[in-house]
Amino acid sequence: MKTISKQKNILLFSFLLIPILLLLVFVLYPLIELVRLSFTDWNGVEAQQVYIGFDNYIKMFTDSSDVWLSLRNNGIYFIFHSIMIPLELMIAVLLDSKIRASKFFKTIVFMPYIINGVAISYIFAFFYSPINGGLNGILEVLGLESLIQNWLTNDSIVNISLVFVSIWRFSGFHVILFLAGLQSIPQDQFEAAEIDGANSIQNFWYIIVPGVKKVLEVILFLNVVGALQVFDIPYIMTQGGPGHASSTFILYTLETAFKFNSFGMASAMGITMLILILILNGVQNRLFNLKGVGEE
Repeated sequence: MKTISKQKNILLFSFLLIPILLLLVFVLYPLIELVRLSFTDWNGVEAQQVYIGFDNYIKMFTDSSDVWLSLRNNGIYFIFHSIMIPLELMIAVLLDSKIRASKFFKTIVFMPYIINGVAISYIFAFFYSPINGGLNGILEVLGLESLIQNWLTNDSIVNISLVFVSIWRFSGFHVILFLAGLQSIPQDQFEAAEIDGANSIQNFWYIIVPGVKKVLEVILFLNVVGALQVFDIPYIMTQGGPGHASSTFILYTLETAFKFNSFGMASAMGITMLILILILNGVQNRLFNLKGVGEE
């Protein structure tokens, strides 16, 4: 018996060894290094790394208005995506009902998510172009010439233009997640509600919304992470411009590291982003009375 038990322990250890090593090498060690570098003035080139305490963190929020501008832009992504969540749920409910060609519409809704982000950015850069661009062309055909403008160079609307691209790309994925949640709701609940005379609004509020609560939790978490990590769309379409009007926190972090050669500051910004995600996710779960991801 001892031999069998020993073999089981050896087998278990063998299976766990590689994942644990990968976790230590590619997750834990880089995180520790990131924290260490955030307290130095390392420029990313020279070997010298001078310890400067919390100077990077203090300087980040006191000496650079672009950091706050970038965080404000991240907030715009978060707010607009949050506003879209009820609409995404209603679209999922509609697609889950017995309508004609529902599979076709599900495919159409999910299609933007599987398209490469670079391709989407170039498509919408042409769509917003002031020279032969699709959007201005549509407005001209509709007789709305007064609304024609430079959608990506006007700093008052450039973020709204970019947020629309982000919503177009990710809303379909959220709809599919809601569809998965809807299909997990037992049908006998709807049958019982029908016998009790419940209408569509009551079904939606008392059966569907509680039924997709866990999916809503995941989508809210993805919303926080996605809003703080948005990068490819503003980088490709505007390079964060005009000026820094459309820059996001991660885009400004990369500029700090590779354009201004301030890896210590960029490390501090990376740690700050991680802390922001943890705080916002905790606050979000508290507000919506939801448990953390992965909890029972």
